Amino acid sequence: MRDSARRGVAVGFFDGVHLGHRAILSLAEEALTFRVHPLSVVDPARAPRLLMGLDSRIAAMRECGVARVTALDFTSETAHVTAAEFASRALSGASRVICGEDWRFGRGGEGDAGFLRRLGFEVEVVPPALFDGRRISSTRIRESLEAGAVECAAAMLGRHWSMAGEVFAGKGMGASIGFPTLNIRPEARCARLRRGAYAVEMGGLRGVANYGVAPTMGGDAWEEEVLEVHFPGSVPPPCPPGSLCSVSFLWFIRDERKFPSADDLRRQIAADCAAAANYGIMRP
Repeated sequence: MRDSARRGVAVGFFDGVHLGHRAILSLAEEALTFRVHPLSVVDPARAPRLLMGLDSRIAAMRECGVARVTALDFTSETAHVTAAEFASRALSGASRVICGEDWRFGRGGEGDAGFLRRLGFEVEVVPPALFDGRRISSTRIRESLEAGAVECAAAMLGRHWSMAGEVFAGKGMGASIGFPTLNIRPEARCARLRRGAYAVEMGGLRGVANYGVAPTMGGDAWEEEVLEVHFPGSVPPPCPPGSLCSVSFLWFIRDERKFPSADDLRRQIAADCAAAANYGIMRP
């Protein structure tokens, strides 16, 4: 339970703001995070693709009840700050620090909960949340998305995973076969998702989406993964080209594949729409 008389600060990167993160944030009045993942500066080759952008991450953290979220820059200079210096600068004034058991900070990750206690901080280490008997982590959620297991990702997040991106004008193939789509270019460095068709939701509307390169278009296929969303029997939400929107993933329907003809593709999309409509009623 929160104690408003004592300034408790939750610390971590909190990518995805999953159930384990929420347990930490629920005990804090404030939260401290970084704008970019530290590995993107320290070791870019190992930096993960992220489950959500900065704005979405901060919004989700605030939804956990923290009154203030501070997002620090992480630079090459930050990477060389000692643990003692970081604690003195970033945690000055904190009565309590709330973190996960694997949280590290300072040059080379030299700082941890025990280090803070030796500096005189009161530290609460929150045990990990579990799913299927295993620790929930951002890495595990990314692995679920790469496998198309969006329902497992949702169970660990405590909500459906959403992909955000910019709307752009497509090539009109969907409309030409009776299935107009809203075309979205995912945010840079977005978590990898298994290519295929999914049941999705956006703005309260159920839809069917293909994430991939649309190989049936042949030479006009996308060069990079695109999210194409069709809303059966509904008018798409007003999202003009250049606007940003977010789509929630409910259920993996099938892998993306190249169809012999537009008619074959049309029949498959109709079947995908039926499958998306049955989400929550049946599973394949």
